[in-house]
Parts: sequence; structure tokens; C-alpha cells
Amino acid sequence: MLQSRGFATELVWILEENLCFEQDPAAAAGVKLGFQTRFTPHSVEDAKVAYHHFAETDERVVFYRLGANRGRSVCLLLCDAWFEPKSEAEGYVRRDDWLISFHPGHAEEIEEVADESRWRERVVRGRPFSAVDFCMTLAALHELKAHGRVLSPDERFGLKILRSMHRE
Repeated sequence: MLQSRGFATELVWILEENLCFEQDPAAAAGVKLGFQTRFTPHSVEDAKVAYHHFAETDERVVFYRLGANRGRSVCLLLCDAWFEPKSEAEGYVRRDDWLISFHPGHAEEIEEVADESRWRERVVRGRPFSAVDFCMTLAALHELKAHGRVLSPDERFGLKILRSMHRE
């Protein structure tokens, strides 16, 4: 699909922690989106782990291309019922028999942020809601690898207590 649209087929898979929203008054929503792989690196196998986790749900999985960077396509895996009504008119190519959609995106270049101060000053809260809000987090991937599932908030809290007791 990417090749037929003239997009790079070499992929860079990123997670929520790799997204870098920055203030930009010139942008339509007041923020621009970049990405980084330097400050929160992850394994190349993580996209596969995320896919297997998402595929076990009854929700639509979306292969989402953010844009291009140095001849590569920057992509995320997304999953939520929010994507169910999304159609070709909104940029989604549906494969209902697979419960999967593809969002090939546009030909725009997306910046890879390498400056740590820009990364630290990124917009974390107060930005507009978007499709990328349904991507996998690095913490959830660690939980999948360690426990075979994503933990509930209560379980995470319990682990924090146990770890603090163990350090004392």
C-alpha cells in the first residue's frame, strides 16, 4: 500500500513516548508533531508485541503512518473502538474482514527531534485530542513482557508499594 502511494517502505515504528508535540502558533491546532527515538528507545520487536496484544482485543487495529523522515515511513500501531466509524474520506483504508485499518497519511516530512531540551519542553497536556492518543506506551509493553498482560492501575500501585518496601 505504501509503495503504491509513493511512500517509503522502510518503517520506523514508534510508541507514545516517542511522540514529540511542540508549541507552534503557525500550526492549525497550535502544536506540531515530531518524534524522537533517542530519549526513550525501544526494541525493534516492540511493534510485534503491540500488534499481538492489540490483535487479541475486539477493537479495530490501525497501522498509522505519521509521515516521512529521511526516506523512511514513521508509523504507529493504534487500537480502539474510536476507529470503527473512520472511513476512506478521513484517510483510513478499511479491511473489515481483518478488523484492521490502514492510515497511509500524506507526503509530509516529520521532524526527528534530537535536542534534549526540546524533548523535555514538549507539550504533554493541553494539546488537541488526535488518533495517536490510542497508541501503545512503553510502560504497557514492559508489563506485557513481564506479566503477559497490561496491568490495571491498582496492580501498578501495588507494585510501587512492594518496590518501595523492598528498598527499605
